[in-house]
Amino acid sequence: MTSHPYLVGLVGQGVGPSLTPALHMAEGRAHGLDYIYRTIDLPTIGVEPERIGEILDWARALGFDALNITHPCKQLVIDHLDALDDAAAALGAVNTVLFEATRTVGHNTDAPGFATGFAQGLPGARTDSVVLIGAGGAGAAVGHALLSIGTDHLTVVDIDDDRATALSTDLAARHPEVRVEASSFDKLSVLLPAADGVVHATPTGMADHPGTPFDIALLHPDLWVADIVYRPLDTALLVAARAAGCRTLDGGGMAVHQASTAFELITGITPDAERMTRHFRALAGSNSPTSSAK
Repeated sequence: MTSHPYLVGLVGQGVGPSLTPALHMAEGRAHGLDYIYRTIDLPTIGVEPERIGEILDWARALGFDALNITHPCKQLVIDHLDALDDAAAALGAVNTVLFEATRTVGHNTDAPGFATGFAQGLPGARTDSVVLIGAGGAGAAVGHALLSIGTDHLTVVDIDDDRATALSTDLAARHPEVRVEASSFDKLSVLLPAADGVVHATPTGMADHPGTPFDIALLHPDLWVADIVYRPLDTALLVAARAAGCRTLDGGGMAVHQASTAFELITGITPDAERMTRHFRALAGSNSPTSSAK
């Protein structure tokens, strides 16, 4: 075993069922590491998301090496960090915090995680016009990834119109060569028939947030549907999308690839992404691929 024992945590709401701890620890064992990963579920411990700064202080004092950050703290955590990597700074969202000797540094592995998962799970899918539902931290990462892999027209939709506008404005400034705009949920009946695909990037569909993010009657066979939720893998949205004849992409690919990048940041060791994918599928109770074709 390595002389350094790793202690890592996942902070967020509804993280109890997360597969990330088991995924990290299994990969750690494969590399001969003493690697412990724990969930820190905010409702369970009775701590509001706005106290994320205190949680960072507690984690450092308790000897944590790193924390993964998820909903709803990816943006709240930024004000409590000493530094950000380029991706986190550009996206305005953090999903990995490293406790270095003299500073606390935020990273974002969501964008490359989504891009890699998309390329593997929906090869050949058209991305000219895409609707992104969710303008939070995950939505920011997905939006950046979509524009980086060739989306020419991205429409951002969020229950909070101001947040959708803010994200679309930010993405447009960083990608001036493409068209990025904000819209609202009541326009989905016009947006989805004309889109190549839709990406869902909100907690809806998770174990603690059941349901679908929009009216499934809007699904049609020429639309691919991606969901970043991975617990469960078969969200109500994806089940309905497959029934409608859509190609689909579950959240497993993004989960694995963002986790593998975070593992490397934490340990300095390059993980075996294929092994992590197999383990993830076993943990999720699914041996199926991350996508389904028409």
